[in-house]
Amino acid sequence: MSVLLGRVSTIIVSSPVAAELFLRTHDAVFAGRPKLQISKYLTYGPKRVVFVEYGPYWRTVRKWFSLHLVSASTVESFAPVRKEELSSLVESLRKVETAGETVDLSRKGLTRRLKRTSNDLHAFFDKIIDEHEQGTKHEEQKPYTDFVNALVSLLDTPMNPKGEEQASLIDRKNIKAIMVDMVAASFDTTTTAIEWTLSELLRHPRVMAGLQQELERVVGRNRMVEESDLPKLTCLDMVIKESFRLHPVAPFLIPHESTEDIIVNGYFIPKKSRIMVNTWSMGRDRKVWSDDAEEFFPERFKDGNIDLRGHDFELIPFGSGRRGCPGMQLGLCTMRLIIAQLVHCFNWELPDGMLPGELDMTEKFGLSLPRANHLIAKPTYRLLG
Repeated sequence: MSVLLGRVSTIIVSSPVAAELFLRTHDAVFAGRPKLQISKYLTYGPKRVVFVEYGPYWRTVRKWFSLHLVSASTVESFAPVRKEELSSLVESLRKVETAGETVDLSRKGLTRRLKRTSNDLHAFFDKIIDEHEQGTKHEEQKPYTDFVNALVSLLDTPMNPKGEEQASLIDRKNIKAIMVDMVAASFDTTTTAIEWTLSELLRHPRVMAGLQQELERVVGRNRMVEESDLPKLTCLDMVIKESFRLHPVAPFLIPHESTEDIIVNGYFIPKKSRIMVNTWSMGRDRKVWSDDAEEFFPERFKDGNIDLRGHDFELIPFGSGRRGCPGMQLGLCTMRLIIAQLVHCFNWELPDGMLPGELDMTEKFGLSLPRANHLIAKPTYRLLG
């Protein structure tokens, strides 16, 4: 569907077939990004990975980002940190249980705080970089303790691809731009996805019980879930896929922009057209998912033919192609581990005798798609150890 948003020619993509045309077949042409006002709110727009225009700078930053921050080896190296943080979370929930209280499982709104003032963030990020620079100078042989260490270690290294006459250097603005992307993207998306998944599990006790049975079979009730357990949890993967299908974190993928005139499927699309992929609509398309498309039914993924990595266009929560989310591996690892831990360690009960079917599932539309109202539930520790 083609519409004019003001003076901007905009193509709305709402089917897997169309999404594949724009994100795979003609990916190179539609790898651009429009200049959005939101990308300027911290004045880092031209240097950020997410919103930067397609070209040599983006290719270099994307490669650098993937190699040093979200590669499989880097994600794996931080497993002890995730384990420590999750143990702390479980312990805090056990204290809530002891006090007989409910838990507000809503997201924390970090993104909104990030947008309050760019001046404060400049000072805040500069302070963090200063602290890490001092630590790097005094402890050169020490392994990275967080992703800022990885960024600071690359200060003043050549940024542009080999062969270009004037190679710029990585500076503080580059570092701060990546910090914004890392923090804003990881916190808002992951917490929203976890909240929706727990909401659906609370609404569907049958699915919750099936997932807990799988966890008992694979993990047992004498210990917490380890990251090494995750590949064996097929029910968990089905639950997460179904949650992403019904509740995509981004109802529209971050807009793409055509970098040249092109004809797609017989239609002329001019240069600088904006492309918006409607993942919410695609996830509820009855032609793709049958007449029960509005129902939460994880077993539809039992054959395992559809994955989340951008190859199957029926389900692309992380996008696809050149502008797909580089943090997908980290996001999936974190989400799987947190959901598994919360479901394995605790039974959950809705407050005040609320029945599963009475849980409010109203969405709040925006760049992300969170719950309109907080998810509140009461945990009861269920492990034997």
